[in-house]
Order: sequence, then C-alpha cells, then structure tokens
Amino acid sequence: MSTLTTLLTLAAMAFLPAADATAVMGFNSASTKADGTPKVQSDFEGEFRLAAGLKGAPGPFTSVRLYTNIQGGTTNSPLSAFPAAVATNTSILLGLWASGTDSIQNELTALGAGIEQYGDAFANLVIGVAVGSEDLYRNSATGIANKAGIGAQPSVVANFISETRSFLQNTSLANVPVGHVDTFNVWGNASNSAVLNAVDFLGIDVYPFYENNLGNNSIGNALTLWDSAMQQVQAAAGGKPVWITETGWPASGAAWGDAEPSVANAKLYWDEIGCPLFGVTNTWWYVLEDENTSDTANFSVSLDGTTTPVWDLTCPVATTTSANGTGSSSSSGSSSSSSAKPSASRTKSGAAVVAPQALATLLLVAFAATFAF
Repeated sequence: MSTLTTLLTLAAMAFLPAADATAVMGFNSASTKADGTPKVQSDFEGEFRLAAGLKGAPGPFTSVRLYTNIQGGTTNSPLSAFPAAVATNTSILLGLWASGTDSIQNELTALGAGIEQYGDAFANLVIGVAVGSEDLYRNSATGIANKAGIGAQPSVVANFISETRSFLQNTSLANVPVGHVDTFNVWGNASNSAVLNAVDFLGIDVYPFYENNLGNNSIGNALTLWDSAMQQVQAAAGGKPVWITETGWPASGAAWGDAEPSVANAKLYWDEIGCPLFGVTNTWWYVLEDENTSDTANFSVSLDGTTTPVWDLTCPVATTTSANGTGSSSSSGSSSSSSAKPSASRTKSGAAVVAPQALATLLLVAFAATFAF
C-alpha cells in the first residue's frame, strides 16, 4: 500500500460513524388499516413478519414504532400489536397519543394491562416510550397554517411525560427511556424547552420531500436538507440520544414543490439517508405499507403484502456521510417547516467524529509507520 493510500484510508476511517450494536431497524405502524378499521393481532403479525423478510434489505427490520397503546374500538384495552410483537420477537417503541386531550389515563391503563397480561416477554421487547407525536408541530403557527390537527402545549406534553415516568416506576418498564417524537424544527425553539428538558431521548420526524419552504427540495438536495436539519437538532439535543422515528421518500404520487415521487428517487433517498443510519442509530422508516389515504404521496416500501420491495433495498457497499458525521433530524430555533408531514432530518447519534488535532496525530503516526517499512 502506498503512503498516500494509507493516509487517505485512515483519514476516511476517522470520520466513519461508530456503529451501535443495539441499534434497531424498523417501521412505523398505525393502529388501523387504510379503511379505518382496527388492526387485530393477525394483521400486526403479518406486518411484522413481512418487515423482517424484505428481500435485499440491509438486515431484518425487526422493530416497530407505535402511536398508541389502545386497541381500536375500545376505551383502554391493550393494543393487539403487543402479543403480535411477542409472537414475532419484534422490539417496540411504544407511543402514547397526547394531542387533543387533557388526560393520558386511558393510554396508561392500556399499557399497564398489556404489561400485566404479557409479562416479561412483552416488557423485554420495549426499548422506549414516546409520549406524544408531533404535538408541538401541530400546536405551532406552521402546523396550524397547514391544518395539521389539534396539538398540545409544551407544558401539557411535559406534564404527560412526568405522569408516564411516575406510572412506569411501579412496573417492569421502570428503567425504559421516556421521550417525545416531533418534527425536527421544534426542538431548538426555546418555547418548547420544557419538553426538551423532560425527555431521555429525542424522536425526530424528517421529510426533505416536504421542505419546499427551504428552497430546492428536489431529491438532489435532500441530503443537504437532511444534514442541515441534523446539525440543528444535535445542537439542541445537548448530548441526549436522537432517534429517527420517521423519514422516507414516496415512490409514487403528486409532486411537492421541486420534490418528485418516483421509484428511482425513493431508492436514492434510501441509499443516501437510510443506509448510513441502519445499524448506527435507532431508525423507524416511513413506511412498510402506506395507510395514509389523505396523502397523495405513497411512501410504501412494500405493496400488496409482498416481500419484494417497491425499490431495491440493497445498500451501496460503501456509504459516504457528511463531514459532521450526522444523519438525524434537527430542529432550528423557529417553527419554520412547511411540511404537511413531519419534517425529517437524518441523525447519527453515536457518530465518531475525530477532533482535528487527533486526526493530525493519527495521520502523522500512519505516515511514520509507512516509511518504517
């Protein structure tokens, strides 16, 4: 190996993100089907097995992010995804719905019943509890303008997080991290600091596809938008873990600004944004099977329940990342996102970035070692 090759190889290695052996790969899953009827256990089991068996995937997708603990059609019965996860050994990011309500008691009751009914087999699969989903975005001026629905004030979400912690203390989930999921742009807003201070982790939803308010939101600029968002959210996080809870690019549907849905674009987004995340930070892709009939863009990885994906899921042999080693969603100090869906950003929590002085030392050592031969 030449001196120059050695130096370049070591320099490149210095900026590669450090993989987290415990990082999960999964998909988001709603509690209802596209027609609005509640999913039952067999529906969830089929979904989880499909995710784990996708052809060409960089690994089995064996995790699920849920939005609620309550089974559809009931007041506070546990979601049928719980026994389905146990049957398929699928890890879970639990979700408590927190918007448009002054109480999460039914959510907690359903969770408590699930813990009691399914025991450690269920509890051991839970990797986190997310209290709320995009509540702060929906409560912002942008969310209101986009008619995103009823949100919740930061103080309300923070109180719900505190209430959840207290509830979990007497259960087998007492040591599970508790966080909140929202769009990347809300986390740096000082008005949301009560939520940021309350969480163990930040869940971020990032969609460059919808960021037409930031200028060029074409697929060619997606990585730039992602990295910008990631830098913002990492700055706001203060060292707390950042998990990617939603991101994706539609393979079909209507354009949004400069963003064009297509199989080729969905594949490029998967390669540039997804592949550097998989196995590095907890990531739940949007989505295995798109059940959002109100959106003209279709984000489905699989159609008609087949393990043959819409686009090739094989990752490039070598994946390049931005110089800051990030790949997660971020939030700026203002709620400026115009996303109809949550804005997304790519984060690599746990990325190994070498300081310039350390890198210089590494290169000098490599240089000396090379010439020693």
